[in-house]
Formats: sequence, structure tokens, C-alpha cells
Amino acid sequence: MAGRISARQILTPTGWLANRVVSFDDSGVIQGISADGFEPENAIGTLLPGMANLHTHSFQRAMAGLAERRGPEGSGDFWGWRKVMYRFLQLLTPDDIEAIAANVQMEMAESGFTASAEFHYLHHRPDGTHYDDVAETSRAILAASEASGIGLTHLPVLYTYGGLDGRSLSEEQRRFGCSIDDFAKLYARLEKLAAEIPADLRLGLAPHSLRAVDKAGLEACMTLCPNGPIHIHAAEQVKEVDEVEAYLGARPVRWLLDNCQIDERWCLIHATHMDDGEISGLAESRAVAGLCPTTEANLGDGIFNGPEFVAAGGHYGVGSDSNINISLTEELRTLEYSQRLSRKERNVMTKGAGSTGEALYLSAAKGGARALGRACGAIAVGQLADLVAIDRNDPALFALSDEQLLDGLVFAAKDQVVSDLWSAGRHMVREGRHINGPQITA
Repeated sequence: MAGRISARQILTPTGWLANRVVSFDDSGVIQGISADGFEPENAIGTLLPGMANLHTHSFQRAMAGLAERRGPEGSGDFWGWRKVMYRFLQLLTPDDIEAIAANVQMEMAESGFTASAEFHYLHHRPDGTHYDDVAETSRAILAASEASGIGLTHLPVLYTYGGLDGRSLSEEQRRFGCSIDDFAKLYARLEKLAAEIPADLRLGLAPHSLRAVDKAGLEACMTLCPNGPIHIHAAEQVKEVDEVEAYLGARPVRWLLDNCQIDERWCLIHATHMDDGEISGLAESRAVAGLCPTTEANLGDGIFNGPEFVAAGGHYGVGSDSNINISLTEELRTLEYSQRLSRKERNVMTKGAGSTGEALYLSAAKGGARALGRACGAIAVGQLADLVAIDRNDPALFALSDEQLLDGLVFAAKDQVVSDLWSAGRHMVREGRHINGPQITA
């Protein structure tokens, strides 16, 4: 699978380079960036570092449009949306889960995401009984990633309780439920499966939330996964923050910082509602804030404390979460626009002078790579060849200078400007279309 890509422009950590060749080995690891061997007749236009989608529940893509109705009782909220989601997931078979995930990953690739982190909690049959293979539905996600060619960090979810008071899971949640012992068996099975799939697969895990996992569960997760990525939902909803503070005596992010060894392996999904101490503490921990702006807007979650977190040196990335819509640039621009609407000013998510689009793109690429435990997010020797080519002849981009290009990409362009995409050297998107598109769509 070793390969060479000639490009007229490449964005590297040291800036733009012209007329270069990126070469990578059979494992998809970049071995060189050189002018030697440049082929102008075969050169693509502009090559950017790939972006990791750090949070997705793939199956929810297939329920897009099913929860957008106002009920007779008045305005809806996250908890009403969740009821629709619970009803929907009762219908899904492993084959459905695989087909939906492959389609989602194809859409991600065509929009510029080179890898994704699947936060996967659909472990069992609808009635809660276990499949013969405890990893049946996880295998569906792995199979989908082989069809899509996208880089995958798989995050099986520990989901033990129905609430902070330790109550049993509801009937609707039975597909999720695992005791610590059952989850350990699932994780051991996945470790064996991971040895049989592409070398760039990463295996981590996810204690679902402080609502669903107690301290013993968190400690078990850290023991099972001493080196890989650990993700957790945190502080998405005001109601959640209030409940955690009432039961545990601290706000969610503060409780996690005080009771877990939060470091750069961790990704706190959403972290929407943080006070000043939590913002500085999370930034200092080097954990990633996993922001899902389109979903957070769709669910009415609230607005992340963006400029405060950036000023504190915090790391962030973006994900598509519920997959109501899949667009890399839409996630980035929604993140910035939400800050503008909240603060009534422009160019918010940048630290000091400079390009807002560049700050958003490169920060999210770096944070996403960290969250996935994946050597990507920059075009450099030793990094995976997670690469995105964009068409600068598109009317949204053709008049822009190099210094303006990422502003145009983030704020003005459509996903159609993505012409080609490589994930660990696998050339999965060509001329704007996924190479397995017809089969995946069928």
C-alpha cells in the first residue's frame, strides 16, 4: 500500500510548501516530504492534514428528521429527543448497524474526515439478552470501517445504571447495560479482534457518563485501558450538571478532575457547562474537549465557553455526534458562529491576531488526533497519511491567497471542494466520491 502523492501545495507544521511529493510506507506512515520526483502532470492541487471526527453514534444518522416535531405539551428538550432515540434503536439489527455505520463513515470521508471515534453502546439484543458473540455489534462497526476505509478508534461503552441514584436501567436502555464483569469480557474479546484488522485501528473505551457509571466503574475502565483513549459524556445539559452536583457534591467536570487521573488520553464530550475553575482545570489537564456544535445546537444543549477555554490553552476537537448532518466545515463554522451570536462579536475562536479559519481547522485537527490516540492531524514524517485534497478552483476558493484559504474553506465552501482523501494511505475518495459509494449506498 506504499504510495506517493504529488501536490502543488501542502500545508505542513512549518507552513505552505509548493510542488512536493508526500511518500508513505505500507503502514500508511509518512516517510518523506520532498521536491524529488514531483510529477506536475499528475499533481493534485492543495493537500491539507486530515481531520478526526472525535465523537459519533453512527446509528443515529438513520433517525435524522424523526425528532423535529413540537409536541402538544410545548417545546421539546434533550430528554424528549432521547425518548425518540430509545424507540428507534429497538428496531436495529447488527446488519442495520453495519449498513448505517458504513454510510455514515462514507459521508464523513466525502466531507473531509479521515478518521472517527465510535462511541458505541448498542451491545445487546433489543430485549437486553446477549448475542452469542458479546462483540456482535462492535464487529458490525469494524466491518463498516473496512468498507469505508476510514480510520477508526472504537470506544465500547460501559453503561451500568439508569441514573446517579444507582437505579436499574429502564426497559429502553437494556441494549446498553453491562456489569463491570460483562464489560471486561467484551473488552477482552475486542482486544483479540483488534489484532485481525488494519494496524491503524485504535481501541479505547468510554464510561458513558456520571449518570450511568459510578466510581468503581470508572476505576475499572482505567484498569482495562491503561494506555488507550478514554471518552466520557460530561456537562452536556444543565439538568445533568444540577443532578451530579446534588448527588456527588461537585459539578461534573470538577468531580472528574478531582477523582480521576484526567490527562491527555481523556476526551470530555461536550463539556458545555463549565465554570471558570473547571475551564482552567480541564485546560491544565491536557484532556480534549470534544465539541459537537451541530448536534449541540440541534438538541438545544447550550454554548461552549470557547474563548475562555482557548485563552487557558485548552485543546478541542469536533465530532458529528447524532449525525443529524455530516459536514466537517459545518461543525467548525457552527462552533465559531455560536460564539459570535453569544458574544455579539466576530473572530472569537482564535488566540491573538490571525486567521480564524486556520485557528479552527488546525486546532481541531490537533485535538481530534489526540482524542483518537491517532498519529494524525499534521502532514509530517512519522504521522499517518491522513490527508485531504481540496479543489482551489472552486468558486468559493479560487480568488483566495494561501493565508486566506482556510478562512474560505471553513466559512464559505461546501463539502464538494473535497476532491480526494486518504486514510493511513488508503485512497478512499477520488474526484469527490467515495470509491465504494455505490455498494455502501445499496
